[in-house]
Amino acid sequence: MSTVVTRKGQATIPKPIRDLLGLSAGSRIDFVPQADGSVRLLRADAEAPPRPARFAALRGSATVSMSTDEILALTRGEI
Repeated sequence: MSTVVTRKGQATIPKPIRDLLGLSAGSRIDFVPQADGSVRLLRADAEAPPRPARFAALRGSATVSMSTDEILALTRGEI
């Protein structure tokens, strides 16, 4: 993966790398120079910010005022 450095010295971290490190807006990162000339990118935050649960939007409670028998009959096509 590669990216382009802007005139201001900014670069976009590719999404797969952000996901791997758990980075989101406001996350802090460290650049650690290595002896071989490479640079390691490390998460600097003490802990990862909470990530939204994958199915959080689907959670809720039923508001139908039907009985269990009525719901089963409806699913079976009896009503």
